Amino acid sequence: MLDEEKHPSSDERETKSTSDAGANKPIATSDEEKRLVRKLDRRILPITCLLYLFAYLDRTNLGNARLQGLAQENLGGDPTGILFDWVNSAFFFSYIICQVPATIISKLFPPSYWIAGAAVGWGICSTLMATTFNFGSLIVARIGLGVFEAGFGPAIPLYFSFFYTRTEMGLRMAYWFGFAAVAGAFGGLIAFGVQQVGYGPYLAGVGGEWDWKVLFLIEGIPALLLGVLTFFALPDRPESTRYLNAREREIELERMNRGTTADFGAVINKEHIMIALLDWRIYTGGMIYFGVNCALASISAFLPTIIKTFGYTNALAQLLTVPPYAVAAIVLCLTSYTSDRIQNRGLAVAGSCAVGAIGYLLLLTVPNNVHVRYFAVFCITSGTYTAIGLIIAWFAHNLGSETKKATGIPMFMAIGQCGSILGSHIYPSTDGPRYILGFAVSCGLEAFATVCALVLWVSYKYDNARRDREYGRPDPGANVDTSELADKAPMFRYMA
Repeated sequence: MLDEEKHPSSDERETKSTSDAGANKPIATSDEEKRLVRKLDRRILPITCLLYLFAYLDRTNLGNARLQGLAQENLGGDPTGILFDWVNSAFFFSYIICQVPATIISKLFPPSYWIAGAAVGWGICSTLMATTFNFGSLIVARIGLGVFEAGFGPAIPLYFSFFYTRTEMGLRMAYWFGFAAVAGAFGGLIAFGVQQVGYGPYLAGVGGEWDWKVLFLIEGIPALLLGVLTFFALPDRPESTRYLNAREREIELERMNRGTTADFGAVINKEHIMIALLDWRIYTGGMIYFGVNCALASISAFLPTIIKTFGYTNALAQLLTVPPYAVAAIVLCLTSYTSDRIQNRGLAVAGSCAVGAIGYLLLLTVPNNVHVRYFAVFCITSGTYTAIGLIIAWFAHNLGSETKKATGIPMFMAIGQCGSILGSHIYPSTDGPRYILGFAVSCGLEAFATVCALVLWVSYKYDNARRDREYGRPDPGANVDTSELADKAPMFRYMA
């Protein structure tokens, strides 16, 4: 039965899960749990991954549109590239401002309603970019895009934590964020196809006059339609979704409470918001995210332009962006799978940031060898995308309670997105073809992110060891009450 009268009360759920966990006897067999996880994956992953694919396409298609005449028609040619930089960064201003309040408020709404509304909103904004006619109209559309995407991106790690355990989160987050890399590859293919067909009168060196407008329509309308589908198809929280039957709901509620018991449901713990605001580790995570997001924004907006400096045509430069993104998606999934298996995030994040730094160093120090420079692009995309996917999964577990996750995850993301604004302004056209400033800043920030990741890894290892000495080792699978202290509860253990 799926009617509401059959749902157990929150007190009954907590009592049952606590007693079960305390006895270290999961209520489900291994086969039952595997079947449940596969069922969740079949519904949750396709919807959320496709949503992120279109969210990222809509966020980053400016870089492709730039090579299709957007600057010539809407920005008066923009010889310095400054106007394009501001159009690109306008998205991040609204995205940063809205992330924390949007994610906290999202706890009060059914996830299907919230995420569907966000998708429809950004789909409309992206589609309307095809109608823009000057600098101001582009800015307005990009700001609207940032507002609606702020309600989606940071909410997904929180949403995944409703259904997946700490040993499952890393790979699921990799699948989800990996679609950002897929979007980069897919976006390059779409842009190449549009440019090959050519829409409108031919413009020398650009292609069809309307190519960039068609690009925005092709990548904006599907997000709007998928948002409508999400309203009906995306499962809500385990205790209320009709996607699970009574037995599956019982198993999933036990999984939710496995290891921790804290605030859950449509509630907000104000004390945990304050705990998050005072947690130095969230700010350190923000510094890591700042470094890799500076690189990510640079890749997203300027990779076609950078590859064009290798001596290729506009169309071929669009096509050559595909392989680095494809390899990045594979590396992200493999690294996240390994990280889940060994239950270690810090060293993987640090290693990924270091690979990205090496890529930028090669671009700086090898100006004339096209093959080495193209290999460096692979290092940058693989290292950057992997680091971002892993750090989101890292904090999705280590914050202890839903409210602290709803505050802390968008906090470090908001800090990190400031790096995206920086990344949008360090590749002026006047610096081409070497772009020394952009490469040097991105290299330094990725190296700094490597150090910060190692600091966090050491601090988590130290805290776990200290708690083991003072309070003893917790039993595997034992329930830990984090309702008051969140991750500071004596028996809570971090994933290092």
